[in-house]
Amino acid sequence: MRLKLSVTHAVEQWFKYIVKRPALAVTVAILWLIVVGWVGYGWNLGSIGLVDETEPLFAEASRQMLVTGDWITPYFNGETRFDKPALVYWCQAIAYALIGVNEWAVRLPSALAAIAVMALVFYTVHWYFTQKDELEQVSLPTRRYLTATLAAAITALNPEMIIWGRTGVSDMLLTGCIASALLCFFRGYGEMGTGDKSSQQSTIPNKWYLACYVLIAGAILTKGPVGIVLPGIIIGAFLLYVGQLRTVIREMRLFFGLVIIFTLSVPWYVLVIWRNGESYINSFFGYHNIERFTEVVNGHSAPWYFYFVIVLLLFAPYSVYLPLAMVRLKFWRRSHWVMQARSQQFGLFAFVWFVSIFSFFTIAVTKLPSYVLPLMPAAAILVALLWSDFSPTVEQNTNRTVINYPLSFLQGSSWLNVVFLSVLSVALFHIPQILGKDQAAPNFNQLLQDSGIPAIGGWLWLFFAVVIAGLILCRYWYSIIGVNLLGFVAFLIIVLMPALLLMDQERQLPLRQLSADVVQFQQPNEEILMVGFKKPSIVFYSHKQVTFIKLTKDGLQYIQNLANQPNNPDSILLLTENRNFFKMDLSPDNYENLAMKGAYQLNRINFKKMKQEKEKLKIS
Repeated sequence: MRLKLSVTHAVEQWFKYIVKRPALAVTVAILWLIVVGWVGYGWNLGSIGLVDETEPLFAEASRQMLVTGDWITPYFNGETRFDKPALVYWCQAIAYALIGVNEWAVRLPSALAAIAVMALVFYTVHWYFTQKDELEQVSLPTRRYLTATLAAAITALNPEMIIWGRTGVSDMLLTGCIASALLCFFRGYGEMGTGDKSSQQSTIPNKWYLACYVLIAGAILTKGPVGIVLPGIIIGAFLLYVGQLRTVIREMRLFFGLVIIFTLSVPWYVLVIWRNGESYINSFFGYHNIERFTEVVNGHSAPWYFYFVIVLLLFAPYSVYLPLAMVRLKFWRRSHWVMQARSQQFGLFAFVWFVSIFSFFTIAVTKLPSYVLPLMPAAAILVALLWSDFSPTVEQNTNRTVINYPLSFLQGSSWLNVVFLSVLSVALFHIPQILGKDQAAPNFNQLLQDSGIPAIGGWLWLFFAVVIAGLILCRYWYSIIGVNLLGFVAFLIIVLMPALLLMDQERQLPLRQLSADVVQFQQPNEEILMVGFKKPSIVFYSHKQVTFIKLTKDGLQYIQNLANQPNNPDSILLLTENRNFFKMDLSPDNYENLAMKGAYQLNRINFKKMKQEKEKLKIS
C-alpha cells in the first residue's frame, strides 16, 4: 500500500511539474505523439512484403504512373485500373520518387495519414478542454493533456487503425481526409461560437472551414463520392440536431466551399473520363460505387450485425466501453445540447460521427471490415471523454468531475473488459485451430504453434485481465484504461509483429523469390502464365506482365491452344500451385521445372518438344 501511495505521489508531482511549464508540456506531448506514431506505424513498416491480393494492385499501379509518366489513368498489368481515384496512386508514386520503389514507399501515405489523424485528435481534444476550463473558470491542464494524450493513443493503437495504417491501399488515406475534415469543421464551428466578429464578417470562411473543404476534396480524389457524402451526412445531421443548420451554412460560405471542393477534385475526373469515356463511368461510378452500396460485390456479403462484431474486435480492447461512453452523453436530451456552447458540443459531434458512418455502411449491401475505419477516431474520442471523468487532478483547490451516471455502469463495463480479455486469451491459445488451413501457407499454423507466439499472447492478455480485475476491486478507475493501452502495445510488440513476420516468411516470401526467378529465367518475348491462383505481387516484384487464368482446366486449354497455333512461341513460363500443377497432367518431357518455392512452382512449357511428340505420334 505504501508503495502504491509513493508511486502515485511521484506521478502526481511529475505531472504537476510539467503542466506548470507550458513549453515543457508541449515538448512532452510532441515526443509522446512521435513515440506512439513510430510504434504504431513506423516500426517495421517495410519489413513485411506486400500482402496479396489488394496491396500489390495499388503498388504496381502507382509504379506504372511513375514509370510511364501517365498521371491520369491508372494501369495494372497492362490494363486500366478504375477501382479507385488517383490521389493514393499519386502519393505512392511521389514516395517512390523520394525513397525508391519499396514496401516503405507503398505504405508511407497510409502511415502518415494515420499519424496526422492521431495528432489532430490530440490537438482538438486539448482545445475542447481548454474551452471547457474557460467556461467553468478553472484551470485543469492535467485533465487537458491527459485526455488529449489518451484520445490520441487510442486513435493510433487499435487493431483497425494499425492494420490499415500499415497497408498500402486507399482506406487509411480516405480516413485521414474524412476524419481531419470533420475535426477541422468542428474546430471552425467552435471558433465561430466564440464571437469572433472578424471571422463572421469575412466574405470567405475561416481557416478551419477552408481546411475542411480542401480535405473533403482530397477524400473525393481518394475514393470518390463517398468522400463528400459521409462528411455531408455527419455535419448535416449534427447541425440539424443542434438547430444550427441555416446559421452554419451561411457562416461556412457553403457555395464558396463547394467551389473549392469541385475545383480541386473535378479536373482529374474530367480528364480520366475524357481519356477513357464510358468505360470509366460504368466501372468506377456504376460498379465500384452504386453497385457496392445496392448489391453484393465480389461476394462481400454479411449479416446486419456484421459491424457490431467488427467494432467489438477491431476497436478492442476499448470497444467494451463504447456503450457507456455514448450513454454518458445523454444524447437524447436535445434541449441540453442546444443550450451548450458550441465548443462543448464536441462529445455529441463525435457520437453523430460514429453513428452516421456505422449506420451508412450497415445499410450498404456490400460489407468489408475496412468500411468502418473512418469511425475509429470518433470512437477513440468518445472513450477518452468517458475516462476524462476519472482523470487524476493534481491542481490545488479543484473538485473532481461529478459523473452524471451510476458508477455501477463503469463497474459493469470494466468487468466486461475482464471477461473479453479472458475470452481473447483462451482464443489465442487455440488460434492455430481457429485459423484453419491456408493453401498459400500450408505450414503456417504448425510454425505458429511451434514458435510459442499464441501461448505468449494468451498468457499476456490473461495477465492484463487479472490486473484490471485487481484495479476494479481497488477502485483505481483511471488506471484501467492505461492498462488496456499498455496491454495492446505489449501485444503489438511481443505477439502481433513476430506473427506477421512469420506469416510473411511463409506466405509472401516464396512469391518474392519466384518473382526473382521469373526475372532470371524469362527469355525474350516469353509469356508468363499464372494458372489456378492470382497473386499480383508477382507483377510488382518482377516488373513483368502476367496472364492470369483462374481455373486449372482453362489454363490447360490455353496452353493447348498455344501449342496448336502454327506460329506458336517456343515456350512459356508457367506459375502454379504445387497441388494444381499435377492436375494439369502435362507430359514430363514437355516441361522443365525451374524453381519450387513454398506452395508454388515455376515451370517452362516447351512447345517445340510438344510438336515433336505430336509428329512422332502421327508417324507411329
